[in-house]
Amino acid sequence: MPTPEQILSGLQLIANRAQPVGTLWHIAVIIALIAIISGWRPTRRTIALALVLPLMSVAIVAFLHEGFFNGAMFTVAALALALLGRHVPEDRPGRPSRSVLVLGIAMTILGFVYPHFLQGGSYLWYLYSGPLGELPCPTIYFVIGLTLLSDGVGSRAWSLILAALAWFYGVVGVAKLGVWLDAGLVVGAAGLVAHTFTPARKA
Repeated sequence: MPTPEQILSGLQLIANRAQPVGTLWHIAVIIALIAIISGWRPTRRTIALALVLPLMSVAIVAFLHEGFFNGAMFTVAALALALLGRHVPEDRPGRPSRSVLVLGIAMTILGFVYPHFLQGGSYLWYLYSGPLGELPCPTIYFVIGLTLLSDGVGSRAWSLILAALAWFYGVVGVAKLGVWLDAGLVVGAAGLVAHTFTPARKA
């Protein structure tokens, strides 16, 4: 069993060695944002299947750096969510409530910039090279944020699996690794579960 120091050192190594992966994900997100501002309105199914990709990216990066636990966890999560994503509604998500909107935006931004693990450079570096798609926690932040903004993509099971993943990594990040930034994952998981079980949720 690796020590917390060894785990943190490994995560830092991945964040810096796989930095081009994070940059590519930031470019992809910016392109998608421009498309949405220009009028593109993806369906819930499109959103769900797209959100599987950064999770799978984390799994691949983990395996390439001998992070077999994270690789296995994210492979299983990505496959489960991909199967669920194929069956979510083809309609477009409605406008979220104000509280869900605020939490969703906050989670998405935290996942996009996630100010931890990168070495050197200025804080502006996180705007285009944060470890999104490389490390578990920033990627979960980002995926939860967009899931909230998309009304849970119309799937209760999807939301609960994602919430469980967020809760696990949030608790481990704070309790075992001392990364207090990951406490937000527990908040995001709670918000996602609460949103999932509101009366308007689909079965």
